[in-house]
Amino acid sequence: MNAVHQRHRPPVTDSGWFWAGLFSLMALAGLAAIREKFDVRQRQVEGRFLGRQQAATERQRRAAGLPEIDLAESARERGEVAPARIVPLWTLVALAATACIVSFMMLARERGGGTPPPPKSPERC
Repeated sequence: MNAVHQRHRPPVTDSGWFWAGLFSLMALAGLAAIREKFDVRQRQVEGRFLGRQQAATERQRRAAGLPEIDLAESARERGEVAPARIVPLWTLVALAATACIVSFMMLARERGGGTPPPPKSPERC
């Protein structure tokens, strides 16, 4: 094939889709690495959130003139709380996997099929 007709392709690292795919792939690796510690940390974060939510509800009750409820009496033990998380890990994994797949699909589309288009013939007047 003639060198004049060959299409020059920039390096794959010049594409934003490559970097988006690479970073989302690293996000998947990071999520896999922290999966065991995620539940412990998320339980703490969600416990604080639920506690603040109950305290805000109690403040609203007091402001409305309703009888007080002792939050210590309504507290539950850790074992009684449902193990389901508000933000489970699978949602983050699904988001990162979707970003990874879409990024690499767009990279493949951007890079083309691999065969350059046929050269254009010169037009005659």
